[in-house]
Amino acid sequence: MRTTRPDLSALELHDIERVFREKDIAPFRARQVYRWVHLRGEDRFERMTDLSRTLRDELAADFTIGTPAITDRQISTDGTQKFLLKLSDGKHVEAVFIPDTPAMTFCISSQVGCAMNCAFCLTGRMGFVRNLSAGEIVGQVRVLARELDMLDQRFNIVLMGMGEPLHNYDAVMHSVRMLASEHGLAMNPRRITLSTVGLVPAIERLAREPLMPNLAISLHGTTDEQRNRLVPINRKYSLAELITACRLFPLKRRDRITFEYVLLADVNDTPDDARRLGTLLRDVRAKVNVIPLNPAPGIPFDRPTDERIDRFARMVAERGLTVSVRKSRGRDIRAACGQLIVEGERRSPSQVAAALIPTSS
Repeated sequence: MRTTRPDLSALELHDIERVFREKDIAPFRARQVYRWVHLRGEDRFERMTDLSRTLRDELAADFTIGTPAITDRQISTDGTQKFLLKLSDGKHVEAVFIPDTPAMTFCISSQVGCAMNCAFCLTGRMGFVRNLSAGEIVGQVRVLARELDMLDQRFNIVLMGMGEPLHNYDAVMHSVRMLASEHGLAMNPRRITLSTVGLVPAIERLAREPLMPNLAISLHGTTDEQRNRLVPINRKYSLAELITACRLFPLKRRDRITFEYVLLADVNDTPDDARRLGTLLRDVRAKVNVIPLNPAPGIPFDRPTDERIDRFARMVAERGLTVSVRKSRGRDIRAACGQLIVEGERRSPSQVAAALIPTSS
């Protein structure tokens, strides 16, 4: 019976040490391999030159290093780059490099498609296909860093690509630990931001993690009626429950939760919306990121005028909140917020059913 070779790129260092011990390979070799994969972006054992030829041959026979393959790369007029990445089963995800934001930022995906079905997001129109493994999530980072010659540079990571990160909780947190490992990229968790539409039990679970990324909440509405229409998960976890979870979320002294607010013309961009937003977040250590809609075919909303955008941001700021207005990047290659979609991917009935299973707490 054929067995699948373990994928070392999906394992934390202690797991690689364990499987190496089972094969009588010294544990320090695990650290060498881990550095080759995650620090140097190498996915071929034959190039790991500080290992003996015999060991390299043995590793190649017994293990694999899964790496997403670039099948398309587009460059925007503003320097943003979008990568279409093929996974081992032939499915695709998109990842985006956003330069000078002011740091260099990688926007990566956590799922093929998304089950959240937010009304203004193209990814939701794919439906949910499957979760990514931790190796596939970290693999996007490795591929982008290698292709952009940034393995030895500092950059930020935002889990804001395709998918809802907290709907794939275990794999996402596994990937965060791998990214933070001192034997790999050694990323400070403060340089990693996880964005969620508000899976309250998962937010409460995240609050207990010893290694915690920054938290961003995709809010988009100031009443349950608005959020029910725009963010359907609100029907399960109400606005009050979400804000309570945010209020109780542990933060370091200077940290705040980012609340993302996609601004839709004549839907959630009125002075009343701005006033309600200020009231809603008054007891939360928060900053607000206003995101004017990036229009796309099939999305039944419009972008507000610049005047309405400025008025909304100013009114929220007048209520004591730190406010920024996100500049759209990569719109001409459909790489901006809410525009990521892979044509042709479809969900099966079993995948639809799996998408409806609540996240464990």
